[in-house]
Amino acid sequence: MASALNLDAYFARIGWRGATDPDFATLAGLLKAHTAKIPFENLDVLLGQTPRLDLEGLQDKLVTRCRGGYCFEHATLLAAVLTELGFRPAAHAARVVLMRPKEQSPRGHMFLTVALGGETYLVDPGFASYSAREPLPFRAGDFNSNQSHVLTRNGDFWTLHVRRDGVLIPGWVTRLEPEHPIDFEVSNHWTATSPASPFTQVVMMSAVTPQGRVNVMNRDVTLPGGETRQLADRKELRQLLAAHFGFDLPKAESMKVPAVAEWR
Repeated sequence: MASALNLDAYFARIGWRGATDPDFATLAGLLKAHTAKIPFENLDVLLGQTPRLDLEGLQDKLVTRCRGGYCFEHATLLAAVLTELGFRPAAHAARVVLMRPKEQSPRGHMFLTVALGGETYLVDPGFASYSAREPLPFRAGDFNSNQSHVLTRNGDFWTLHVRRDGVLIPGWVTRLEPEHPIDFEVSNHWTATSPASPFTQVVMMSAVTPQGRVNVMNRDVTLPGGETRQLADRKELRQLLAAHFGFDLPKAESMKVPAVAEWR
């Protein structure tokens, strides 16, 4: 049975012209290219749509229409690409602890691990502005290093620490259990529909540009170099998408954002 994945279209989308051997160089190159070209964004959720996780839907949105997505979309698409190339990625769930303890956070983040040459690597393309753009060896790291991402272990729990304002803080926690597609379908539905999900309440976007990252949280925009400003309205949000995120979305001008009263 032929694969539903269009590798040529995906490679064109991320600008990949490198080798496709299932080795570390290919893995690292694809992750860097993927995160450079496919942004993080939750706009479909704010438009009342639950993102599709089937390959046809992912290719239509992230590849053909040059949209971005959130963790379930990024990780599912990249896992399919890696599998097609002969890698054996495993999918896992984590509890994001950037703003709340793990006991209050659902298993709402999806990431991958890939075993290569006796080492297992973390591949996490959909963690917004905190996404590591290189595979990270999945082992306890040096917390006193200058790395942007460090893993630590406490019993059965692994924590990914990410650097914010120069300080390493807990980003997500996992027990590293293998998950199945149905597990992510359930998490995706809750994330996209529950009033308790932050994704249904606020604009969250991040894109890598030649000048650096552009991050958006509601009306607050952080531009490369640390410049910050506020969007005046949803029309300006649409303009920002075209300027920095690589796509136009007319519906952004009528999108409901519960956490921004001025945009209702």
